[in-house]
Amino acid sequence: MHGYAAYRLGDPTAKRAGRLSLNPLKHIDPFGTVLMPLMLMIMNMPVFGYAKPVPYNPSYFKDPRKGDLIVGLAGPSANLVMAILGAVVYTAISYLVPSSVLVSNTVLFYFFTMFLPMFTLINLYLMFFNLLPIPPLDGSSIFAFFLPVKYLPKYYQVQRYAFPIFMVVAILLPYVLHVNPFGIYLDATAGSLFDLLFSAAR
Repeated sequence: MHGYAAYRLGDPTAKRAGRLSLNPLKHIDPFGTVLMPLMLMIMNMPVFGYAKPVPYNPSYFKDPRKGDLIVGLAGPSANLVMAILGAVVYTAISYLVPSSVLVSNTVLFYFFTMFLPMFTLINLYLMFFNLLPIPPLDGSSIFAFFLPVKYLPKYYQVQRYAFPIFMVVAILLPYVLHVNPFGIYLDATAGSLFDLLFSAAR
């Protein structure tokens, strides 16, 4: 979505790099997509990761700051739309399909009880995770838009160190304080919105 949004705003960078493809292999980041989720799984922590950042060049935009904001919002917006779609389909099935049919159809039962809730929750997790104002997450572009211009050079200067520091803190803090602030954040945001979206079906 980021590459497509940038392309619509006049930036051909992602298209030239072949990153407008729907092929997931084009977007795999060796660390963020494979190693980090595996490490978190081994450590029995909430599993999350990220894809290879989509390249784009704000200098192609008529308004670079606004264009950067739009590109940053593209990912979380897509996740929200998919989460709402999952909840709508779940609610429709709960009202339109008799429970006897659900129980007797293994595929439909699995789709209703497992796939749709998980699909919705994962998209909400991804949305709120990416809204964190930490580079290279989408939230950093959104945060930069509202930051006064005079602070931008300093903000861009510390960006390269922000994500490694965040990862160390996110992984070590639960072991030191026996509290998982990242899990608390996702429960309060993604978990609450998940309950709200599925409340109509209960």
